[in-house]
Amino acid sequence: MFTKHWSATDTHVPSDRPRAAERSREVATGVYVLVVLTAGAYLPSPLYPGYQQAFGVDDLVMTLTYATFALVSAPALLLFGPASDALGPRAVLRMSIAVAAVGSACFALASGPGWLIAGRAAQGLALGAATGAAGALISAREHAPGSRQATVLASTAFVAGTAAGPIVAGLLAEYAPAPHTLPFALHLALLWIGWRRVSALAGAPGAGMRQWTPTRPQIPAAIRPHFAAAALTGFLAWTAAGLFLSVIPMLLDHADQSGLAVIGGMLGTVLICSVLTQRLVPALGAWNAQLTGLAAVFSSLVLLALSVGGSMALTLAAAVVSGAGHGLAYGGAAAAVEEAVPGDRRGAVTGALYLAFYLGAGLPAVAIGLITLATPLATATTWVTAAAALLVPIAAAAVVSVRRARRREPARR
Repeated sequence: MFTKHWSATDTHVPSDRPRAAERSREVATGVYVLVVLTAGAYLPSPLYPGYQQAFGVDDLVMTLTYATFALVSAPALLLFGPASDALGPRAVLRMSIAVAAVGSACFALASGPGWLIAGRAAQGLALGAATGAAGALISAREHAPGSRQATVLASTAFVAGTAAGPIVAGLLAEYAPAPHTLPFALHLALLWIGWRRVSALAGAPGAGMRQWTPTRPQIPAAIRPHFAAAALTGFLAWTAAGLFLSVIPMLLDHADQSGLAVIGGMLGTVLICSVLTQRLVPALGAWNAQLTGLAAVFSSLVLLALSVGGSMALTLAAAVVSGAGHGLAYGGAAAAVEEAVPGDRRGAVTGALYLAFYLGAGLPAVAIGLITLATPLATATTWVTAAAALLVPIAAAAVVSVRRARRREPARR
């Protein structure tokens, strides 16, 4: 009795249009939430010198405050990475937004370093949990050919938010009242908009697909060389960017080099250059992008080691070169893994790759903070920066080795 109503036109056209509109809302919401959460995570970067003066704490406390984000977000990524499959992206993103709001409230109300550390922990938990869920919304999994575009869109949103945070905070702190409150009040308003957008999504895509269990990095044996090269490349790219987001503002403040707006603009320059150069990754290819990016990262680390905030001109040059290298190396690493990983393992492998990114952004700051127990901040930064530069040729050699092995595979077949 259903025969006369059953046709390709009836079943696909009416249902595809609403689904396309729903997909558009999901993608826009995923991008919005990722940008807002990453912006909030890096709002404090240009404000650290002011907090240090206000609370009278040493460089170790401030570098550990920054690094708390990475130390929390990395395990959160593993713990909550599979949660969107079990609970659906909407539930995970709502939780992430609520925790991010707690983080911004801690900074807005901060009366001592303990508030800052609590706020950074909340920001790390929020972004670590949201990364996989936002990626699930952005990625059109039912359309495999669009997966690379989704990966580029997600990584661009991540870096765009990272750039927006310090720029906005620096401008507000320099030219608006309540410099340690207003940026986070604005962020709370943006989070409320994100909450409304996420709550308006139809259903909970992905809910019930599998049981939610904490995961650990599991890389298929066939792609481990690809992953190792990409992870080290991404680690070093985020090391270069993370140095600007953590210790460079304090070094510039110690040297009386600039105001908060200039510091925020310099930090934003790193990430703006990164966003711009990421667009070149498809044209260069994943392997050439990584090698070119690593060359720029090496140059920026050398410039940082020479200047350590003492020269505004050298530091600005390092910011531009670091951003360009970050975009190519980070984007190339993500693209290389995307090309190599099997479709059914993409989520787990991508999560492990982001773990390397988070650690790259945070561990060098921890190392610098610990070294400041025995040496000045500038000396500690020089040592860690030089050590990171020494790792760049190793990463480049790994990329070249994997590329050569990949080129030999067709001949073997």
